[in-house]
Amino acid sequence: MDPAPGPRDVHRYSVRCHWSGSTGAGYEAYDRAHEGSAPPAAGTLGLSADPAFRGDPGRLNPEQLVVLAASSCQLLSFLAVAARARIEVLRYADEAESTMPEDDPPTRLTSIVLRPTIWVAPGTSEARVRHLVAVAHRECYVANSLRTEVRVEPAVVVGRPPALAAPGGA
Repeated sequence: MDPAPGPRDVHRYSVRCHWSGSTGAGYEAYDRAHEGSAPPAAGTLGLSADPAFRGDPGRLNPEQLVVLAASSCQLLSFLAVAARARIEVLRYADEAESTMPEDDPPTRLTSIVLRPTIWVAPGTSEARVRHLVAVAHRECYVANSLRTEVRVEPAVVVGRPPALAAPGGA
């Protein structure tokens, strides 16, 4: 007889967010710039509001971070299922986007669309890769945590990817 299952691990994710300034002059005047970090990871992100809400376009905003989290989670979930299936993935590049209409209260991200292009080794079945994309989507922790619809619209390329351009190059 198998022993009773033990308690599952509980993963906790802590972040720090910091702002200082003054809102005394009203909505139009306060600085939206703030800092975010996630110890023990090194580094701090410079964050702001979306420029539509008087934020700094040179900084990431919370809405972008949600889309980035969904994209990153799908990438990591796919690589995991592909590796377990012994599929050789050569490159994965996602061009994700989200929409947030202001005329549909409450204001929220109403959809996230992930559009990864996935290069796999010659001889790999495109149908199998698409199946693994769907499996990865079902296993993606972030997508499973959101009320917003997250769709994945992959392009699969069987063959070697082109060489990457040098950083800072054309």
